[in-house]
Amino acid sequence: MTHNKPLGEIIPISFDTEHHQQGFVHSIETGAAVDGPGMRFALFVSGCQFRCLYCHNPDTWKLHNGKSYTVEAVMTELKKYASFLRIAGGLTISGGEPLMQAHFVGEIFRRAKQDLKLHTALDTQGFLAAHLDDAWFDNVDLVLLDIKQIDPVKYEALTSKPLQPTLDFAERLQKLSKPVWIRYVLIPGISDDINDVEKLADYLKPMSNIERVEVLPFHKMGESKWAELGMKYELSDTPTPTPELVERVREQFRARGLFTC
Repeated sequence: MTHNKPLGEIIPISFDTEHHQQGFVHSIETGAAVDGPGMRFALFVSGCQFRCLYCHNPDTWKLHNGKSYTVEAVMTELKKYASFLRIAGGLTISGGEPLMQAHFVGEIFRRAKQDLKLHTALDTQGFLAAHLDDAWFDNVDLVLLDIKQIDPVKYEALTSKPLQPTLDFAERLQKLSKPVWIRYVLIPGISDDINDVEKLADYLKPMSNIERVEVLPFHKMGESKWAELGMKYELSDTPTPTPELVERVREQFRARGLFTC
């Protein structure tokens, strides 16, 4: 029996001159309210293999655009808020794509969970998850899983990468009984097709580990960053979705028994 080799690659483990494990951090938000339950300490790491047309942080794509941090430096910052976070929320690691720096991110999750007793959430599209064993996810309480389209051709046109690894990861999370919030960015003309949404809702319906589907209206707040980086923003003429469209899509998920917001 042959097995498909996982796509993409994870950055090798890295240490500074004093042998402290390190990685690259784009930014830290200490009062994030949209990255998991409650108030979150949101750590945005650098590096992403996707090239999503709507990306509002294209400056996170290149790993070394971030600032070098040791795990200890991140934990020192996190500890300042730990007593509050234990009550009010927890830690979310986002990006970029966190799984590109899985060694760095995994160690932060381990310490946050075991030493600080924090709720932990991973925001990912899951493309690289096949590189990691199940134990890597033991210190992750919740996965915020981005499924950007259910049609494979449209997905690749939107992201530059194939869909299947993300679906494989979704099914793996179900087998692990890992709580999941699905994130679906609603883009007129790209991810609003009624049949595509029906297909995604049908795909998600049997997965008992999915706690909610977040329908996120497309916005162009990152357009200026594309200009600053000298890149063409392909969605300049794409409108934001109307409230009626957002509600229609949410209702399609609700009709399958999925909690939607």
